[in-house]
Amino acid sequence: MNMKEKDAKSSGEESRTPANGREELIDINTDENMAGTTHLNNDVDNEDEAEKLRDELQAQKDKYLRLFAEFDNFRRRSARESIELKQTAGKEIIVSLLEVLDDSDRAEKQLQDGGESTDLEKGVRLVFNKLKSVLAARGLKPMESIGTEFDVEKHEAIAEIPAPSPELKGKVVDEVMKGYYLNDKIIRFAKVIVGK
Repeated sequence: MNMKEKDAKSSGEESRTPANGREELIDINTDENMAGTTHLNNDVDNEDEAEKLRDELQAQKDKYLRLFAEFDNFRRRSARESIELKQTAGKEIIVSLLEVLDDSDRAEKQLQDGGESTDLEKGVRLVFNKLKSVLAARGLKPMESIGTEFDVEKHEAIAEIPAPSPELKGKVVDEVMKGYYLNDKIIRFAKVIVGK
């Protein structure tokens, strides 16, 4: 290798001897088709492209997480609504039967006040008890109000009377219409008389 070839190699040039015997100098940094030179020209392009791909990937991850969170919220809301619907299914029918239940309670009190019970009275009480048990199985529960503190969230005061004893002040003295819960939700407020 002569001096000219050494200088050419150190400057990034390569010598090539074609078939005609003349030696040509080729700058390997300018020939994009030569092996090992493509990365020199594309470093900046590759970095920009990689950064762009990272940004796109992050945007897609964020979009996926938001979509997943929205779906999870939808699933929870649907499950909650389904449970509530099952618990309150037939609410209108049960509310309309509350008047029948009130009438049966009044009739039962009249039967108790009547004295001696006959077979007819026993049969009527049996029907009333069956009605109560069927409604209780559907989630209906009577509200216990007499002797408790007056609560505007559960009671509707229709009158105030002087309390028969000092411990009944501000408490429910009598119940005109019984309140009811359906699966722990109030479906009818109790109409009560409060002691003052």
